[in-house]
Amino acid sequence: MTELIALHRYYIWANRLREHFDSAVSALPPSARAEAVFVDDRGLFLSFWYAALFVAIEGWQELELADPDIDALLSSPNVDLLRRFRNGVYHYERNYNDPRFLDLLQAQDVVPWVRRLNLAFGRYFLQQLRPKTSGAP
Repeated sequence: MTELIALHRYYIWANRLREHFDSAVSALPPSARAEAVFVDDRGLFLSFWYAALFVAIEGWQELELADPDIDALLSSPNVDLLRRFRNGVYHYERNYNDPRFLDLLQAQDVVPWVRRLNLAFGRYFLQQLRPKTSGAP
């Protein structure tokens, strides 16, 4: 159980960054939302959210956890794109348009996939870490 709680910490960090990203996006007028994302808070929060979410994936795999929804999402080629993106976030690259960033950001359906994975992890942790009731009133 201690290892699961440790993994939950990484999910909490990732999810908090998602909240900051969503707030940064909603604070912009709709006309500005399509502009280059890496030059403001959206880029900061998106980059670190995605990188932190990959750490949760690593922990999931290392602990050999299982959940049908999460496991189905982790069968996607987006997992490797997210791994490469995380490496780009945490390892300096002199090329601003490094493929480690662009490959993920240009991949089909990556945004809904990331959001579904984030939600699936949240659901899993709520189910596993919620205090069990004895059935007494």
